[in-house]
Amino acid sequence: MAAGQRRSHHRPVPAPTAVCFLSLHRGNKPVNSPKGHPPDADGRSSVTDLANSLTGDMVMLSPGSEEDDGEGPVSEKLGRIQFSIGYSFQDSTLTVKILKGQDLPAKDFSGTSDPFVKLYLLPDKKHKLETKVKRKNLNPHWNETFLFEGFPYEKVRERTLYLQVLDYDRFSRNDPIGEVSIPLNKVELGQIKTFWKELKPCMDGAGRRGDLLVSLCYNPTANTITVNIIKARNLKAMDIGGTSDPYVKLWLMHKDKRVEKKKTVTMKCCLNPVFNESFPFDVPAHVLRETTIIITVMDKDRLSRNDVIGKIYLSWKSGPAEVKHWKDMMGRPRTNVAQWHALKT
Repeated sequence: MAAGQRRSHHRPVPAPTAVCFLSLHRGNKPVNSPKGHPPDADGRSSVTDLANSLTGDMVMLSPGSEEDDGEGPVSEKLGRIQFSIGYSFQDSTLTVKILKGQDLPAKDFSGTSDPFVKLYLLPDKKHKLETKVKRKNLNPHWNETFLFEGFPYEKVRERTLYLQVLDYDRFSRNDPIGEVSIPLNKVELGQIKTFWKELKPCMDGAGRRGDLLVSLCYNPTANTITVNIIKARNLKAMDIGGTSDPYVKLWLMHKDKRVEKKKTVTMKCCLNPVFNESFPFDVPAHVLRETTIIITVMDKDRLSRNDVIGKIYLSWKSGPAEVKHWKDMMGRPRTNVAQWHALKT
C-alpha cells in the first residue's frame, strides 16, 4: 500500500468497517476543571449599573463595524478544508483524500493550533478515521488518503461524508474547530472530485453556549488592562434542573505561562446573569503582543467538579471577534470598550 493511505475493509453489515484504522493514541481526556472556591476578595470591584448604561466613557462596539450598536457576536470565520472524493466500481472502493486546511483559527495560548481531521460516514458514528496532527499550523497540509474497500455503490450513496477539524490538546479535551458534511448521493462518484469547503461551527452535541458582554480598558500610563465582566445571556444549562450557577474565571497569560487569576461571584440558578465586576491586570507595554486574557464561564457544582460552559481568548492573535475587540481597546485608551462574545468550547 502506498504511504499515507489507510484502508477500511467492508463486511456485510450496515456500517463500513473503518474501525480497524482508528488512531487510538489521540483519545480524548476529560477536562480538568478547577474545584469551586469562594471568590477572591481582592482585585475585584463593582461597576455600578455598567450593564444598563453604556454611556459616558463606555463605547459599545460590534465586531462588524467601527462604531455601531450591534447586539450580537460576530459570525466567526473558521477557515476551510480541501479534500477529494472518488469511487472505483471495479474495486468497490470509496477513496477520500484529506488535502489541506487554510486560515484555521488559533485555539492555543501561543496563537496557533495543532489541527487534525476526523472522518465519519454518517449515520455511522461509532467508526471513525483520523489524520495525523499538524503541530502549530493554521494552514496544514495533510495529503492523507483513506480507502473504504468492499463498499457497494448503492450503500455508499446512502451515506454522508462528515469531516470534523479539531485542535489536538495533549492534556485536555480536543477543541472543535469546524465541520463539513457532504451527502454522497449528491456527488458524481465515478471520477475523483476535489472540493474546497468553508468550515461551519461544530454542532455535535455542543450547540450554542451563550454570549458574554465584556468591556476592556487599556491605560498606557498605568500599564493596566481592566476587564469588566458585565453580563451573560442564554447560557447553556449544565444542571439537571435546567439551569446553571455561573461564575467567571479570568487568567492573565504571558506566552504560555499563567500569570494571574481572578474570578467573579457565583450567580445561583441563572442563565442570564448580571455580574458588573471589574478586574485590573498589570500589563507592561513590552509584553502586550504576547499577552492573552482567558475568560471562562463556569457552572459551580457543590458536590462535584465545576463544569466549563464556555471560553473567550482575548488577544491580538485570537479569532476575528476577539482580535477586533483587542484592537479597539488599544485604539481607544482610557475608554471602556464593550463587545458581545459568543462562548466557545
